[in-house]
Amino acid sequence: MKASEIRALSDGEMLRKVDDLKQELFNLRFQHETGQLENPQKMKQTKRDIARVKTIIKQLESGKKAE
Repeated sequence: MKASEIRALSDGEMLRKVDDLKQELFNLRFQHETGQLENPQKMKQTKRDIARVKTIIKQLESGKKAE
């Protein structure tokens, strides 16, 4: 997921996206432990997407405080 796509989301959608990504990461970890995960790189990408969304949320919050 690109940063420009994330910035196009509303605040509520971003928070829901973080929750969805966390749930996906949980499922991927479960699949990894049971040996069913075909692409372990997907876990790394999901972690990065979570961090990217959280970073943009923080940037928006700090921008609102500065105003």
